[in-house]
Amino acid sequence: MEQTITCINCPVGCRMTVTLSEQGAFISVTGNTCPRGAKYAQQECTLPERMITAVIPVTGRETPISVKTASPVPKKLIYDIMNELSSVRISAPVTIGQVILQDVLHTGVDIIATRNLA
Repeated sequence: MEQTITCINCPVGCRMTVTLSEQGAFISVTGNTCPRGAKYAQQECTLPERMITAVIPVTGRETPISVKTASPVPKKLIYDIMNELSSVRISAPVTIGQVILQDVLHTGVDIIATRNLA
């Protein structure tokens, strides 16, 4: 089985053809111009990951605070993580990098603040 994808690691945007086994295991990639493209293609076609950004309410404030995952999480968990974040409420003060939600959905990834709030 083959998939054609565009690499997003740099502005070149290589069009790559990824070959997967019938079970979905990575076999090969062509069309990439660097090793980063090959690594991206393998991950994107077998276990895609994404960073998540969101905002959550701050008690007593009209403006919410922006948060993000500390590292990428499996793409299939985005909806569940966003649902989990919908019930999170925090209080000021908050510092950039502060862990807001530890080990979200047992992924080993923390949700962290992306700005300071006094």
